[in-house]
Amino acid sequence: MFDIGFWELALILVVALLVVGPERLPRLARTLGLWVGRMRRFVSTVKADIDRELATEELKKALAKQAEMPELYDIIEETEQAIKPPVDKPAPDSSDTPAQEPASLEQTPSSDKPDRAHDANG
Repeated sequence: MFDIGFWELALILVVALLVVGPERLPRLARTLGLWVGRMRRFVSTVKADIDRELATEELKKALAKQAEMPELYDIIEETEQAIKPPVDKPAPDSSDTPAQEPASLEQTPSSDKPDRAHDANG
């Protein structure tokens, strides 16, 4: 971040020792370290937010580009149609034909059986 060499750092330390004094210098260094840590966390959070926003924008652009390409879907559908066999008529299957009801379930009156209700009344 900053291009500070050994001699620049030593000069800053000597000036701080003269200005602050030897008894308050450790407390100042600790406070400065806390602030530097907070700044680093803040910068990393801002970088992560920016990266997330850029990724979101890239995703939006990719989706928009995909939506502009309907011919891709046409190609996929044509390929699917070429792969599937043509369906002219379905083959006769026993499950497709309606089941025949047995003759015993049919309730058609027959002429040779007498009507019970008529016999009881008459």
